[in-house]
Amino acid sequence: MNFSMVLAVAPVTDIGTSVSWYERLLDRQPDARPMPGLADWHVSANAWVQVFESPEHAGSTLLNLVVPDLDAALEELAERGIEAGDVQEGGRRSRFAAVHDPDGNRVTLIENPVAS
Repeated sequence: MNFSMVLAVAPVTDIGTSVSWYERLLDRQPDARPMPGLADWHVSANAWVQVFESPEHAGSTLLNLVVPDLDAALEELAERGIEAGDVQEGGRRSRFAAVHDPDGNRVTLIENPVAS
């Protein structure tokens, strides 16, 4: 079986509030609003982050985003009013830190391998 794309979906309680937060996280407006209650950010050619209004599922998502420089990413987020938790060491030279959207969905920024 071959796959051509990955869609990471974060269910949220209120689409307006969440779109505003993800705009700050991703530093831009959604690439598409294909239907009411849904927003898409095309974070790479084959990976999208979707925010979908689904109150009964909100707060249960774990989304991992790989960044080239964790310290720089965390500094940018702090400038946009998003504070991350502590930086933690992972296996094989990786580091990560998490932020949480308004519903508690966890977005973990991962640097792997750690920049030299």
